[in-house]
Amino acid sequence: TNMQLKESDEDGFGIEIVLQQGDRKAPSCVHGPTLLFEKVCKGEEKGRRFYACSACRDRKECNFFQWEDDKVSEARLLAREEENRSKMPPFTHQEYCSRFRKFLALPLGRRFCQDCQLLLLPGEWEIHASHKMSQADDITEARLSRPSLMLKPLENKKSNAQYLFADRSCHFLLDTLAKLGYRKVLCVGTPRLHELIKLRNQEGKSDPMKSLLLDIDFRYAQFYGTDEFCHYNMFNHHFFGGEAASGVLRAFLDEEDGEKVIMVSDPPFGGLVKPLAHSFSQISETWRKLQTSEGGVVEMPIVWIFPYFFEPRILECFPSFTMLDYQVDYDNHPLYKHGKTGRKQSPVRLFTNLTPRDVVLPREEGYRFCKVCARYVWSGNKHCTKCNLCPSKDGRVWKHCSECQKCVKPSWRHCQSCARCALPDHPCGNSPGLEGCFNCGSLKHKRRACPLKDKRRTDNNRSKAMNSKRMSGAQRRANKLKKTTE
Repeated sequence: TNMQLKESDEDGFGIEIVLQQGDRKAPSCVHGPTLLFEKVCKGEEKGRRFYACSACRDRKECNFFQWEDDKVSEARLLAREEENRSKMPPFTHQEYCSRFRKFLALPLGRRFCQDCQLLLLPGEWEIHASHKMSQADDITEARLSRPSLMLKPLENKKSNAQYLFADRSCHFLLDTLAKLGYRKVLCVGTPRLHELIKLRNQEGKSDPMKSLLLDIDFRYAQFYGTDEFCHYNMFNHHFFGGEAASGVLRAFLDEEDGEKVIMVSDPPFGGLVKPLAHSFSQISETWRKLQTSEGGVVEMPIVWIFPYFFEPRILECFPSFTMLDYQVDYDNHPLYKHGKTGRKQSPVRLFTNLTPRDVVLPREEGYRFCKVCARYVWSGNKHCTKCNLCPSKDGRVWKHCSECQKCVKPSWRHCQSCARCALPDHPCGNSPGLEGCFNCGSLKHKRRACPLKDKRRTDNNRSKAMNSKRMSGAQRRANKLKKTTE
């Protein structure tokens, strides 16, 4: 998920993602079709575009890079296809299912290779003899029903780092969805929720629910059938199993049996919001086309789990969403824990198009209902009569600034020079190259919202750009230094 690129750097560069339109195919890496990015330079009308991996921003994990205007030779294409094949999982999903059935039927013990993260059949024991193993006593039926406890979480923060829901958050989510009448849950990157649904079904203490897990971690194919898991990249809406896998999704989204469907997604936090939103919109569109009732809900119910500071970007893509105050915590994250105070609280929240008042947050965990806002909020989120809302995003009590005419974080102070609230030790004034629009220089918007973005420049500027060569990085820095000393 995960090329997270800064809007600008010290050389006046910016990287923007370009969502392609039409039938033009993007080249593929091992993670599926790549994304198209544009490298723009401050003051220039048009940047240069390139393709890079959708799932990794660490070149060591996936080193795919190609300029959009590159002409790739047939030999290079063949070499790339061969490299992609060599990095695919060792077995198909059907083969994993067959292996799992044989594994369950083993009469004399079971072995799991912790180094290879693989359930082993007897003929493979000798090959893995020097590896670290989990023995039969550790591989019980109960253990196999919780694969997220057996598999080592992926930890590379620049690619597919896995943070797994704590049981508290998992049970809250599932209880809430059940009370709202949902009987099908599309689990996009939420293996713990998928596990809990299956466990509750086995216990038989509540109404059964169906779930389908879409995840980029192919290791889950060892434990789930083809109707329970699809190997999927949520950053480019790519099904590694092809049309058969996308057909599994369509069948799951069909509500002809009267079972309401909801999507719950917990993407890697380092990922770009725009491609995620594009993939979720495609899933929602597939769901909408399957609806038979006229005049009903036109938007698929979604719960998107992400840090609160991404709120502006998410609302830009999904204006109907609301951010709820519920703090999601994780078992294997050192900071994102429930019960801490102030800035040490988990910053992860629920973004959803469900009616906010219908999502009842637990009072015993410190939440209350605000009658004015008509939603549940954190106890420290005090209602502001001037703003007419409960403004806090991070769990602390925010304060109202009469000059900014809005509530701000308690550690911020109003700066007369900047005419806004900021931290007391903020760099006063507008730092050149770090703020404003790359295209026109305005400080009121960014390049992606510039009204002049698609307009042509004057003939003078255009001819200058056509006749000048692209400056090297050293030359740009030298010019920038020269301007600051003049």
